[in-house]
Amino acid sequence: MIYLDNAATSWPKPKEVHKYMEKCLKMCGGNPGRGTYKSALDAEKIVYSTRECLAKLFNIENPLDIIFTMNATYGINFAIKGMVKPGDHVITTSMEHNAVARPLIQLKNDIGLKITFINCSTTGQIDLNEIRKAITPETRLIVSTHASNVTGTIMPIDEIGMIARQYNIPFLVDASQTAGVIPIDTKKSNIKLLAFPGHKGLMGPQGIGGLYVEHGINLNPIITGGTGSNSANLNQPMETPDRYESGTLNLPGIGGLYGALKFILNKKVQNIYNHEKKLTDILISKLQRIRGIKVYCGNVRNRVGVVSFNYKDVDSRLIGDLLTEHGIAVRTGLHCAPLAHNTIGTLKQGTVRFSMGYFNTKYDIDYAVHTLKHIISKHL
Repeated sequence: MIYLDNAATSWPKPKEVHKYMEKCLKMCGGNPGRGTYKSALDAEKIVYSTRECLAKLFNIENPLDIIFTMNATYGINFAIKGMVKPGDHVITTSMEHNAVARPLIQLKNDIGLKITFINCSTTGQIDLNEIRKAITPETRLIVSTHASNVTGTIMPIDEIGMIARQYNIPFLVDASQTAGVIPIDTKKSNIKLLAFPGHKGLMGPQGIGGLYVEHGINLNPIITGGTGSNSANLNQPMETPDRYESGTLNLPGIGGLYGALKFILNKKVQNIYNHEKKLTDILISKLQRIRGIKVYCGNVRNRVGVVSFNYKDVDSRLIGDLLTEHGIAVRTGLHCAPLAHNTIGTLKQGTVRFSMGYFNTKYDIDYAVHTLKHIISKHL
């Protein structure tokens, strides 16, 4: 199989992921933070070491400001629902995944949250002046994806962060398509809240993700319960990460993420990005030479390894099914991002999406394009 669906989840995983997951299952039998015996302390050490690696990766001063979640969606929900209250206003973009859009719409329906979706261009790019114009005295949060899972367009988070700083508004970034792929500096970009999945660019297992909450931001926890600390007090602890981490952590998932982070820190994020960008440029160049193929936002240089395209007016799902029959794994349809598809004009047809990962090669790209040409000539 030629795997080109890394925007959904990365595959294969580095061998370090398998190694540390197995270590957690075989040697760290205790519950982290719930005991003083060796296996529990070993488990706690892996958890803290993973926080340290994430802090290094994202330039976060205190590793304890990083909380573990099931995935980026949970982190985004924690951030949005823990931050806003009735009468508040949130600014976001028209390129957002449903992980951002649906919590906002739910709060609009439930508590009357006011939302401004900044309309991006058909290439997925944003006009920063529109953000400034949308700010009101009630604006409580600015939310932006770091890169679109449909077009691959990278948002100017440094500049958005500067606007947020100017108006003293917390800035939440959805790093689902960029964590582990593009260098992220929370201080430089003025990111107060950063949600990330462990299983995409960070190359860890599914079922683990996280949220960075800058010290001084006090979210209302949407899940409360046992934390292994201050157990006599029936109120949720105020200290992070305990305030946001009720219940038993996913230790094997965290262990797998730790192994992946060691791999990424060794390879260096910029090198990973350079590799994926090179393959992306090759793919776009080849696709644009096929008559009838439309590559969406193919002229955008500032992008991650996500490429969406269509062939004439053919249903994207049909092309995806034919590629699958030839051993090429891709994603088709709306990619859980109808706002983005509406922005680029593909809400009805969807798109075929190729998404590169670190373990892809030029051979994968050449074979996928060759197969696509064959499918067009024989079936379409």
